[in-house]
Amino acid sequence: MGKFVIREKNGKYSFRLKAGNGEVIAASQMYKSLQTCKAGINSVRNNAPIANLEDQTKEGYEVQKHPKFEVYTDKAGEIRFRLKAKNGQIIAASEGYTVLKSCLNGIESVRKNAVDAKEEMEEA
Repeated sequence: MGKFVIREKNGKYSFRLKAGNGEVIAASQMYKSLQTCKAGINSVRNNAPIANLEDQTKEGYEVQKHPKFEVYTDKAGEIRFRLKAKNGQIIAASEGYTVLKSCLNGIESVRKNAVDAKEEMEEA
């Protein structure tokens, strides 16, 4: 079972979604309060299972409606995904992957783990 690990730094909050094996599979932006951070977690829970997949690594890709996972190649040549909510806001993003299949596996892991992942505060 996955878990959302919330961390506080300098009065701001962020979360990381970890798979059952402890690997970080997605991370958030910084939030101004714990309450908005938890709202971000709930947004991932609600949007990840129903999000469309938009593979921007393919030429002539089809633009998908929100919510969606956008798969793209970053400036360093690594493949990443970002999860966008129904309103188009980025609510979670991945690390860089060297191959597309690993990135797609990461998306499936987010879909599977986000729904019933527990929340915990990171120890200082």
